[in-house]
Amino acid sequence: MDLIQVLDYAGVAVFAATGALAASRKELDLIGFLFLAALTGVGGGTVRDVILGLPVFWIVQPLYMIICAGVALLTYFTAHLVESRYKLLLWLDALGLSAYCVLGAFKGLASTGSTTVAIIMGMLTAAFGGIMRDTLAGEPSVLLRPEIYVSAAMAGAVVYTLVATLGLPPTAAALLGMATAFLIRAGAIRFGWTIPTYRSRPGRRPEDIQ
Repeated sequence: MDLIQVLDYAGVAVFAATGALAASRKELDLIGFLFLAALTGVGGGTVRDVILGLPVFWIVQPLYMIICAGVALLTYFTAHLVESRYKLLLWLDALGLSAYCVLGAFKGLASTGSTTVAIIMGMLTAAFGGIMRDTLAGEPSVLLRPEIYVSAAMAGAVVYTLVATLGLPPTAAALLGMATAFLIRAGAIRFGWTIPTYRSRPGRRPEDIQ
């Protein structure tokens, strides 16, 4: 099993855990845990494979869904032991994002040879599952939070793609991309790193427009 495959399984497991933790915060039943874990674990990768025209990964290998179910069950019986489930959710999400931005970029680059597509697929794979999780669970959306999120995934995908296209070993490219994404997202969680946002200005009156 190479590093990319390890990242694939690990990313699914970690994202599934964040979905199950979101279910625990909403005090859902076991089916709710299973649903949110599976949706978060495979959501981003499913959208990626559909866009790229690839066989959907969890249909080709059902082990991914078994991993999601196992994580959901484990979380269902142990979530009450965690003092701050939302903080754990954020840190696990950061781990999943760092793994999945590399995996998405790898699949995009391998399928199309395009660095642009690779970076976009890295961002989409890393962010989409978390966005769906927060939307369904009624949590504050990671996409709309002020601190850096999608940009961390983009940075990790850019680093992986750049290093891979330069011909460095795949393991080095994956580790560098993952470390970049995680460190940026960790800084955002710990120190509140943000990117300057748009500030609205009063519009002109209709009579002032020539």
